[in-house]
Amino acid sequence: MSEQSSKSSLGGAKKLTLVDAVAQSVGFMGPVFSIAFLVPLVVGISSASQNGAGNAAALSVVFAAIGVIGLGWIIAEYTKKIQAAGSLYTYVSDGLGGRVGAAVGWLYYTGILALSAGILVMIGGTIHDTLLSEFNFHAIPYVVWDLILFALVAGVMYLGVALSTRMQLVLALISVTVVFIFSLYVIIKSGGLHHIGSGFSPSSSPTHWKGVLFGMLYGVLLFTGFESSANLGEETDKPERNIPRAVLFSVIAITVFYVIGSFAQVAGFHFNLSALGKANAAGPLFVLASPSAQGGFASVAIRRLVELVVVFDMIAVLIGTAVAASRGVFALARDERLPKQLTSVSKRGTPTGATLIVMLGYIVVGALALWSTSFAIPGLPEYVSLFSWMSTYGGFAITIIYFLIAVGALRGLKNHPSQAKLYVASTVALIVTGAAIFGGVYKVTAPTEYAPWAAVIILIVGLIVASVMPKAPEGIADYSALAESEQGPLKL
Repeated sequence: MSEQSSKSSLGGAKKLTLVDAVAQSVGFMGPVFSIAFLVPLVVGISSASQNGAGNAAALSVVFAAIGVIGLGWIIAEYTKKIQAAGSLYTYVSDGLGGRVGAAVGWLYYTGILALSAGILVMIGGTIHDTLLSEFNFHAIPYVVWDLILFALVAGVMYLGVALSTRMQLVLALISVTVVFIFSLYVIIKSGGLHHIGSGFSPSSSPTHWKGVLFGMLYGVLLFTGFESSANLGEETDKPERNIPRAVLFSVIAITVFYVIGSFAQVAGFHFNLSALGKANAAGPLFVLASPSAQGGFASVAIRRLVELVVVFDMIAVLIGTAVAASRGVFALARDERLPKQLTSVSKRGTPTGATLIVMLGYIVVGALALWSTSFAIPGLPEYVSLFSWMSTYGGFAITIIYFLIAVGALRGLKNHPSQAKLYVASTVALIVTGAAIFGGVYKVTAPTEYAPWAAVIILIVGLIVASVMPKAPEGIADYSALAESEQGPLKL
């Protein structure tokens, strides 16, 4: 693959800064949303489940972060070689070949789409249940909230998504600051400072190391999107310096937030997994933000503030994942890995064919939430159970791709001047992502157990189909048909 083969130059005369690149990564990760809804999955989604890290959730997050830092270095180095609006499958193609890259692209974007659809259903259910519990408002049912969100995403994707990275950074800082300060307060108030060892010991997990490894699957998912600033290489001032800094700084800063937040959730329930499991339906973070009479450490006002910033963060992640999925479908179609009809573009320069695929995915998952009980987890609302399954599938798919990037980097970056750094980064990333993959399939119970195997099947089928397809055209997908604001990396 040529190093500078993009047919369009992105970004214009005004270059983005290091702050813009950091905002891209932090905003796409959705740290507040992750603390509220993904950390409970790291812990274990129900008190009866033997999956998850349990009280050792913070340890799973630390291990996941180490691997992500290794991946961050690899991806940052790739931006020096391929400075174009692309995706992770572009890097896999460079290291392992176009056919493997195509299969990975299909897996990656089905994973992103599953995450996005699961988040949409989760937001609708969260808004409905929050309004019901806080204000006894139930005039708008779940499905209507889902439809409102559906229309919001469709409108944004049609009109364009070139929103300000600075505004994104401001919103992220406000929401992260609120939850970070509250998490520190919970740790101090609950006496968690006297039990730090419990939060970082494998013996604190119900299944010890197996639970820690399973927790790492969701630990890696916490950081999904950290690499998105690497896509800004073509638009950023001095990308060879600012992009690596943005990727690594984002991971390190958010790691601190995630470790504090995950430890606060187990400490807030006094390391009692049964109590934490019972709080899952309402959301552990929201329970901790409630008044003491309701088992929390704050007040009604603080709980409502936390609920508000979480919903805003969820909507931002929903839009980001939706646009990422549509752009991925568009790129694959441009590379002749999907039907060419999916490269259709509206008069506004936005991808219509790819957007329709994303919207269709939402409809399918929404229908499953309404009429299927296949994803049901006892004690949890259907929308939470469905989100759990979709996030497991998406997390596992993305972890496989991270693993393959680490493998492919040994070939794709073989001419890197620092071979020692390359091998260290690849080794660390392989160990952590490999452990997360193992934890995602080893003795996992139904219905969650089917999600990782679904990802494996998609990858195998993709490899078979890609092996009989014509070789992809050389170069990176041509985005010139899109409006300039749609060509460049997402600014959410």
